[in-house]
Amino acid sequence: MTWPRDEAKLARVRALMAGRGLDALVVRAPDAILYLTNFWGMKGYDACVFPREGEPVLICLEASAEDAARTAWTTDVRLFPGYDATDPRPPGLRAQELAAQVAREYGRVAIELSGGTQATDRMVGEPTTFGRGWFDAFPGAEDATPLLVAARSLKTAQEIERMLLANDIAAAAMEHMRGVLKPGMTCAQAAAAWQGFVHGEGTGWQGKVDLALPFSLIWSGPSIRTFTATSAAPVQEGEPTLFEIWVCADGYWADHTKNLVCGELKPRYRELELGLLAVYDEAVASARPGGSFADLDRRVREGIQALGFPGQPSHPILHGIGARAHEPPYAHQAVEAEILEHMVLAIEPGCYWPEGGGLRVEDNFLVTKDGPRKLSPFPDGIVNV
Repeated sequence: MTWPRDEAKLARVRALMAGRGLDALVVRAPDAILYLTNFWGMKGYDACVFPREGEPVLICLEASAEDAARTAWTTDVRLFPGYDATDPRPPGLRAQELAAQVAREYGRVAIELSGGTQATDRMVGEPTTFGRGWFDAFPGAEDATPLLVAARSLKTAQEIERMLLANDIAAAAMEHMRGVLKPGMTCAQAAAAWQGFVHGEGTGWQGKVDLALPFSLIWSGPSIRTFTATSAAPVQEGEPTLFEIWVCADGYWADHTKNLVCGELKPRYRELELGLLAVYDEAVASARPGGSFADLDRRVREGIQALGFPGQPSHPILHGIGARAHEPPYAHQAVEAEILEHMVLAIEPGCYWPEGGGLRVEDNFLVTKDGPRKLSPFPDGIVNV
């Protein structure tokens, strides 16, 4: 979908650039390019030079020229070939040369230096990595990552609208699974059904989504563990089937953990659900402007310890979400930071038994002056099929 230029977002970035005395940013991560230009690349070879004044320059593959013309907020689009008979190098190096050429027109330039990224894991197939040439091409450039983090931590009205689309698709897929999930089917089969709905029905959603992509980790009963892959373990009756799910709708994300149960929930899980939801509800209520991430992290972990799970969870209990499924801010009791209005936070406490099994709940919340606003219509807790 072609979205109107998000002037509020771009003005925020330029104000931050002015405050740091920067004349231009050079960005290469696909989510950063999307954030600044609305262009969502196919291969991750692209780049953008974003000036404090004037038109941004989008550098993208020739094969993406039509997509750029349709979606990008800039008219200055410079193309490079994916294959060049005279140049055997990877295409990204041709993008780097163009970016460096454009950047030489500006004084103080910053590029993404310190942004951590994830290499290939079991959920993502082929991420793009950047060689040393990307950094050597901009001698003396400053680090743009802190500026981008500050800008992206606060969401505009358009960004919220786009995230709501992803949240709605994820919720609809969970409603679909209430009629599909059965004891004995494998977790992998459940994942395939959920993912198939997201991709098949989410693409074209409300006439506003060009492409919806699903990512999931599905566990049931004793197979519920942190950081393990979906397997052929069976869906259990009377124990939750946990859906750790992401939806990406044209580059904006939803990140949820939802739980379904086939049949009557076993007593120990009902007790765990009641205890964990109390911790979760307190965390959500604390997501207000002026609140402390450190205090929130500490209280959640103390609450989980009181339930009999000391030292848990091993994952963050809160993170930002937007043009990535996981982005700053993160809650940590050793780092003092303030919760701000217009942040969108994924809140996700969890408890796990050493022998397998457990529970996590998660949803996305917009921080408003009147309190947190839940973005997904699907219920928290354990929902009957």
